[in-house]
Amino acid sequence: MPYVNIKVTKEGGPDGTGPTSEEKQQLITGVTDLLQKVLNKNPATTFVVIDEVPLDNWGMQGRQVSQIRVAQT
Repeated sequence: MPYVNIKVTKEGGPDGTGPTSEEKQQLITGVTDLLQKVLNKNPATTFVVIDEVPLDNWGMQGRQVSQIRVAQT
């Protein structure tokens, strides 16, 4: 029973939207298909969870991603 947790940032400013519903569906389908193809896992028992993290709650290079995005503009 595979469990896959995908974490992505909510992009698009302070009220970021993150991935669209269609993009999430593609991720879920793609991961499920990959696990079936590579590990012969049953799609009926494969769980995929997508967590959207606000930019202020995700850090890299010692800074919040929100700060990094501002510096890139």
